[in-house]
Amino acid sequence: MDSLFLGNALQMLVLEVIAQGPTYGYEITQTVTERSKGSIDLKEGSLYPVLHAMERQKLVRSFWREVNGRRRKYYELTDAGRAELAERKKSWMSFAAGVNGVLGVERSFVAFVAPQHGN
Repeated sequence: MDSLFLGNALQMLVLEVIAQGPTYGYEITQTVTERSKGSIDLKEGSLYPVLHAMERQKLVRSFWREVNGRRRKYYELTDAGRAELAERKKSWMSFAAGVNGVLGVERSFVAFVAPQHGN
């Protein structure tokens, strides 16, 4: 898989987690793992270069906060980060729809993830 593609996808996932509110590195990794039901095991060694790049791009800003006597570096989205996330989600949905069309999984995929009512 193209490393640029994976890096862009990773940035989108991290932006989405941070969009929920200020958070710190370990919490980001745990949230990605939890929301992906374990299929994405984001390691801190992969996360921090992404966070630093997004800080340089002014998509996120960081600040220090003391919690239970420990200092943690928190990250929050900037307005530019919110706009970037919206654009990336739009692009991703278009890309995923195209891939699903080629794979012929639109109907079965929707049926698979649709909530079961009355259960």
